[in-house]
Amino acid sequence: TGVSDYGDILLMPMTGSPSPDNKIYGSRFSHKNEKASPGYYAVQLSDDNIAVEFAATERVGIHKYRFPNSESSNIVLDLKHRDEVLESSLKIINDRTIAGLRRSKAWATNQYVYFVIEFSSPFIKYGIWDDEKLKQDVKDISSKNLKAFFQFKDQEVKTKVAISAVSIEGAMKNMAAELPGWDFEKVKEDATKKWNTELSRIDVNSNDKKQLRTFYTALYHTAIVPNINQDVDGQYRGRDNKIHKAEGFTNYSVFSLWDTYRGAHPLYTIIDKKRTLDYIKSFLVQYQQGGRLPVWELSSCETDCMIGYHSVSVITDAYMKGINQFDTKLALEAMKKSSTWNHLGLPALMDHGVLEMDDEHESVSKTLEYAYDDWCIAQFAKKLGKEEDYKYYIKRAQNYKNLLNLQTGFMRPRKNGNWISPFDPREVNNNFTEANSWQYSFYMPQDVFGYTEIIGGRKNLESKLDDLFTENSQTTGRDQSDITGLIGQYAHGNEPSHHIAYLYNFTGAAHKTQAMVHRIMNEMYSDTPDGLEGNEDCGQMSAWYVLSALGFYPVTPGTTDFIIGTPLFPSATIFLENGKSFTINAKNVSNKNFYIQSAYLNNAAHNKSYLSYFDIAKGGQLNFNM
Repeated sequence: TGVSDYGDILLMPMTGSPSPDNKIYGSRFSHKNEKASPGYYAVQLSDDNIAVEFAATERVGIHKYRFPNSESSNIVLDLKHRDEVLESSLKIINDRTIAGLRRSKAWATNQYVYFVIEFSSPFIKYGIWDDEKLKQDVKDISSKNLKAFFQFKDQEVKTKVAISAVSIEGAMKNMAAELPGWDFEKVKEDATKKWNTELSRIDVNSNDKKQLRTFYTALYHTAIVPNINQDVDGQYRGRDNKIHKAEGFTNYSVFSLWDTYRGAHPLYTIIDKKRTLDYIKSFLVQYQQGGRLPVWELSSCETDCMIGYHSVSVITDAYMKGINQFDTKLALEAMKKSSTWNHLGLPALMDHGVLEMDDEHESVSKTLEYAYDDWCIAQFAKKLGKEEDYKYYIKRAQNYKNLLNLQTGFMRPRKNGNWISPFDPREVNNNFTEANSWQYSFYMPQDVFGYTEIIGGRKNLESKLDDLFTENSQTTGRDQSDITGLIGQYAHGNEPSHHIAYLYNFTGAAHKTQAMVHRIMNEMYSDTPDGLEGNEDCGQMSAWYVLSALGFYPVTPGTTDFIIGTPLFPSATIFLENGKSFTINAKNVSNKNFYIQSAYLNNAAHNKSYLSYFDIAKGGQLNFNM
């Protein structure tokens, strides 16, 4: 993500005299001396020549430290090291076990991390620094600046760290249930097996090892978050800061919805229906405990980062695809409440159908994204037979038209009822969210056909898309580090552009979608450390690649349509939770052969430029001739 959080319980091995100063206890390292695979990480710390390995279960980490000798084996615990500490505590339970709390304020404004740390051998000495003053023989301490050291006579020390948002007892239960022993290799093996199961949901074949690495790294990224947010007994800290118990679902956290509603959540509806349902149930308890659906929730805190109320997109998209085993009455109530809240410009939007500059910052982006979300609410209400709600929200879904300036063809900011002037569509300013008018002028996913009609037909939309991709790539106005991966004014390194290459299909020029998607897959993704054009943003950047490599992408989550692009692999099979599979074959596909000549769905000619979700969900074969 673009903002840091987590990484709260810092442990660091060191030799010599222990110190609370990170310039002393810290160490240099080289990437040449790192190893990483899903569920495992290892590094050689060069300053003190200490070998470190990590593996994990869902709620417990295991560390292995190998010191060069056993004369001075220390492990430093630093509870102060990063964001603002609201409260921290440390208890010495015995000579192998310590526990405590770190409550902090950063992006998540009230984050609780309780922890229990157990060592494989007893420490022979310890000390606690309170505000940098060393105290010894203290067994229980609370302060806002706590650090400690633990000294061992062994050359190898293993450490288990269990965490909980609920309590120290919760962390202890997590450790007892998930990692009672000390078999590091077994934990590593189990983590590998779990990740292999996750990554085996899609099987792609290719002779190109780089493409395989890029694809499976992307699939891995889509499965890192959301995170489990409950103890093994089902207890979790809710949005109301009270302790609740999850009944009949797993509670999750880390919902970067402005990013992930676009591609990541639609991907989960194909390969992970079970968790999709858990995510929706997590949304609904957050509504019950916090008063509205999540916008960008982290660690049971609403950060209100980014815009819109895109949880309604995730709920509607899943419901339309038959993932409907949740309280739909509660869901509609939550959607209506979130869309009529007295904040973020909503009162002005309800009053006059558009946000102007003086109503709200980022007025263009918010108007457009609210309109799409309102369309989602309309579709959901219609399915539930709520005609009045449907009529109200389908009208609000048209609000995008109030920003479309037909003279310029751009979505343009307004002030006092007029268009602002001068106007430069390349300008990055306070009227847009991490973007400019070029990028947001193609944001009406709920009504691409209506927009096409307004601007004069398919040829005009095709021409406007051509202009986007061939425009000068230099933006004007403020510097925005999120706008990266530019092809013309298309910015693949940030999410508002992600659906745009697929819009050529709506113009009858599907070959241009195929050429552009092929180019983006090859230019914007690679198997190197800098192999992404922008923030991963909780899996969305990679979800675009996973879906596009399979050959399709959802322009409008909330419909069951996946718009066909161009498949990357000769063969790819999606293994569905119902035991069936869906295979995409691309005969003669290569770096030059990326245009689709013909397509057959289960041996019948497929002449549509889209695929239904249900075509995938019931299993079968899609054969492309390239």
